[in-house]
Amino acid sequence: MGKYFGTDGFRGEANITLTADHAYKIGRFLGWYYRHENGEKCKVVIGKDTRRSSYMFEYALGAGLTASGADAYLLHVTTTPSVSYVTRTEDFDCGIMISASHNPYYDNGIKLVNSNGEKMDEETILKIEEYLDGKLGEAPFAERDNIGCTVDYSAGRNRYIGYLISLATRSYKDKRIGLDCANGSAWMIAKSVFDALGAKTFVINNHPDGININTNCGSTHIDGLRRFVVENKLDVGFAFDGDSDRCLCVDENGNLVDGDAILYIYGCYMKERGKLKGNKIVTTIMSNFGLYKALDAVGIEYEKTDVGDKYVYENMSQNGYRLGGEQSGHIIFKKYATTGDGILTAIKMMEVMLEKKMTLSELATPFKSYPQVLKNVRVADKGAVRNDADIQAKLAEITEALGDDGRIILRESGTEPVMRVMVEAGTEEICEQYVDQVVSLIKAKGYEV
Repeated sequence: MGKYFGTDGFRGEANITLTADHAYKIGRFLGWYYRHENGEKCKVVIGKDTRRSSYMFEYALGAGLTASGADAYLLHVTTTPSVSYVTRTEDFDCGIMISASHNPYYDNGIKLVNSNGEKMDEETILKIEEYLDGKLGEAPFAERDNIGCTVDYSAGRNRYIGYLISLATRSYKDKRIGLDCANGSAWMIAKSVFDALGAKTFVINNHPDGININTNCGSTHIDGLRRFVVENKLDVGFAFDGDSDRCLCVDENGNLVDGDAILYIYGCYMKERGKLKGNKIVTTIMSNFGLYKALDAVGIEYEKTDVGDKYVYENMSQNGYRLGGEQSGHIIFKKYATTGDGILTAIKMMEVMLEKKMTLSELATPFKSYPQVLKNVRVADKGAVRNDADIQAKLAEITEALGDDGRIILRESGTEPVMRVMVEAGTEEICEQYVDQVVSLIKAKGYEV
């Protein structure tokens, strides 16, 4: 991770740690950089979520790009995976998504993808950071007819919707499907897809006002959808996050089916059809013990990466694997996308349900999660916490006590000034006990802010 960009872009509180000036300079650099590299005018596609500050950043990025001679194609409010799709399927030098994903409305972020729709390489990111710090001088301004222009490109978003619809294997006729759009990017797109496929679609949290994105809704607050599915006797529910690159599911009984369970269900489906390349699924170190036990039972192997869909995708690309993801609902179907895609995930879960003629609860029955407790501590210096000898000793002590019946993980958030403490064990009480010991030690040593 660099000074500004973490595992998922440049993220921070709007106009505090991420400003319009940052966005303008990023646009200025990208417009100049790609023209310098390719010898011709740069084309960049931009999407945004529903945060109030997203409009400000869109205009700032557009101003920077056009000032450097690039053309900026605006998808307007759309999903992160749609930016990736449009970038890789058309002649764009790179794509930009303005979103802080699942974070609260006052945060925002700038996510960059390359011409293949993949997350921007570290070398280019470091050059952008050097430019932001004034180490590369000022990019030259374009003049006269070399000045770039902005282009309304809502047609690109519509093409993405058509692509999603084309991936469904059967009609959703007579299926009662609930969608929680998190008052975010999916608020129009998701319903359009499910309506077109014939579903009886029931939608909540699809009235964004600029400040209600992710507020007690979406994949980070699943209880609202769980109640909604039960009260309306729906067949299934899908919850997205603010930029719709995540999806969590709710079965017909109101039970959560998280990212780990999704990987299990679709992994089994792929294996049955001979489609699971290498007989492996790519997970992260935060996946539940229950996933590995369930995969062991059906003879599916797995890889473990650091937390972040970026690392999952890198592993999949290097080894040719076709399915991977995170417990949080970032699921990557590499045949169809280069990033997590919440709506695509929902379509794929519908595929398994319809092809196997089973309910989601029946599909998920073999998967049993271990109790897991995760607590966050906001800290001033994540590195100092990670390297503290007393904290490392406490982790070793707990690891020995848990033995083969659980585990403890202390990790840094890639997007926030936060340390995450997670324990899995036989009971929730044991998890709470050990998590609290580490959290208390972090606080006692004065790291909390």
